[in-house]
Amino acid sequence: MEQAVQRMKELVNQLNEASRVYYQGQDEVMSNYEYDKLYDELTGLEEKTGIVMAASPTVHVGYETISELPKEPHIAPMLSLGKTKEVPELVSWLGEQQGILSLKLDGLSIILTYENGRLAKALTRGNGEVGEVITNNARTFVNIPDRISFTGTLVIRGEALIRYSDFEELNAKTAEISEKYKNPRNLCSGSVRQLNNEITAARRVRYYVYNIIMSDYEKEFETKKEGLDWLTGLGFDVVPHKLVKRADLTEKVEEFSTEVVSCDLPSDGLVLTFDDVAYSRTLGRTAKFPRDSIAFKWQDELADTTLREIEWSASRTGLINPVAIFDPVELEGTTVSRASVHNISILKELKLGIGDTISVYKANMIIPQIYENKTQGDTCVIPEICPVCGEKTEIVNENNSVVLMCVNPDCYAKKIKMLSHFVSRDAMNIDGLSDATLEKLINLKLLHSLPDLFSLGQYKDILVEIEGFGEKSFENLMEAVEKAKDVPLAKVLYSLGIKGIGLSTAKLIVTAYPLPLSKMNELTVEQLCEIDGIGEVLAQSFVDYFGKEENQQIVTELEKILRIQYPEPTGEQPLEGKTFVITGSLARFENRRQCKEQIEALGGRVAGSVSAKTDYLVNNDITSQSSKNKKAKELGIPIITEEDLLSILNAGQ
Repeated sequence: MEQAVQRMKELVNQLNEASRVYYQGQDEVMSNYEYDKLYDELTGLEEKTGIVMAASPTVHVGYETISELPKEPHIAPMLSLGKTKEVPELVSWLGEQQGILSLKLDGLSIILTYENGRLAKALTRGNGEVGEVITNNARTFVNIPDRISFTGTLVIRGEALIRYSDFEELNAKTAEISEKYKNPRNLCSGSVRQLNNEITAARRVRYYVYNIIMSDYEKEFETKKEGLDWLTGLGFDVVPHKLVKRADLTEKVEEFSTEVVSCDLPSDGLVLTFDDVAYSRTLGRTAKFPRDSIAFKWQDELADTTLREIEWSASRTGLINPVAIFDPVELEGTTVSRASVHNISILKELKLGIGDTISVYKANMIIPQIYENKTQGDTCVIPEICPVCGEKTEIVNENNSVVLMCVNPDCYAKKIKMLSHFVSRDAMNIDGLSDATLEKLINLKLLHSLPDLFSLGQYKDILVEIEGFGEKSFENLMEAVEKAKDVPLAKVLYSLGIKGIGLSTAKLIVTAYPLPLSKMNELTVEQLCEIDGIGEVLAQSFVDYFGKEENQQIVTELEKILRIQYPEPTGEQPLEGKTFVITGSLARFENRRQCKEQIEALGGRVAGSVSAKTDYLVNNDITSQSSKNKKAKELGIPIITEEDLLSILNAGQ
């Protein structure tokens, strides 16, 4: 069973990645034939095991927006744990019992309930007595089963989290500093409590089980390890854990302390619990804590050192971060000499001054931090000018923290960000301009604004002398710049870096209003809000951008340089409101992307899975017993061939 579940998870990841690449218009990673072959294998395994992962392409998770999260009491109090930082105390606590030592994951505690083999309810911990209902959000968690083979009632507790690797990638894609999150836990907390579960789905939340709260059908286990193994067989990911006894507990703690350094799961310690279920039940609980488990917090290795400097590091977003520079010290096997102070609020709280004696440590044994300031000189001066451009700075409040910003729109740190986005692959796609190269061009005063990118050819003598550039690089760059001039209007809008306006949103705008670029400033918030999928915040962001004189000048210049491909006015949209699902191999279209584009050109929508909202399933093999065909037949949705689709498309033109 475990091998089948593991294979299912591999297939879900492969198929979802193929779909993501396909629908973003990138080079396909597999043919239609290969996709369908893997899809059928997944369907067969789901039928055989009775397990269906929530992220499976065979499952359609309906996105919805609600006004508030309802609340509901837990079937049993969700208690916190007693804590220690001393390994000998752990050893004494365990005594002669066998225990389970597991990572204490740093996320959000979530309780899931399964009924009749289906996910029925998800609750946050809340205040321990009453939690918030987040069931539809939980259905978007990357790795939980939507259906399991156990058909009784099952209530489990686990941790919802966002892995470090996913957190870094998500934050890297967020341009505005006010929208960035400081750590995975903050992002996870905000993600699972969204009123729109489509946002939750984009955040890649995962779930790791660590306890069975209740199961019926007399499903009893003598040990908690047996229960965790059973959950693994049902398709759940369980918390990383090790069986321990008094004799090897210290050794196992050391093993975890080594492993956590490279672990992708955020954690802030360990949890030790008795393995014997019957013994645990005899212990009961205090008013605050269960007596069968205890948390172990990492004993941070502290080192005293002397603060030598506060370095103010300007980012490409305009935020200027304070960084503490101190005499080098050894921590957790490495030498450290600097630590981020994050913002002015923390700088003031620590009362830092040059020459102060500070204690430093590695948070979670990884990130250097200041633990305390023993002398509290409080003499650090907040710079009044930006270290990058020399213009005035401004102290502002962002997300309840006081931060320092450079408000100069011409600061080249900001210019790098703006230009880097403009030339990126999904925008103008101009190869050969890395951030480092852009920085050199700005320093040489060859680049001031976006239109300047298209006049770099006049500086050939300078460019070929730049280290790492040369004649061939110059020729490649000129070719890329010329190629970029032929560009759809939607890509130009996206390239401008308007806050909140992604490529899909830009396409919606130009489809509804195919105006010349320089006329976009005539659109109002009310007009933009009439477009399905655009709300007031995005509309206002768009209007604000085009309302600025300097931005209007940029788009007017770009309009003269670029050969912009403007869409024809849509007029009547005969397929508006119609939803299609495409499956199987295609003969008359080059690929599914081409088929999708033709449907969308007539106002239709293409979805990835069959649901009650689907109008047509396109499949040349109408007699196929695939899951999509079966679902369509169950819902009474017409299954049409490629020829039928072409007839519909031709009739709409």
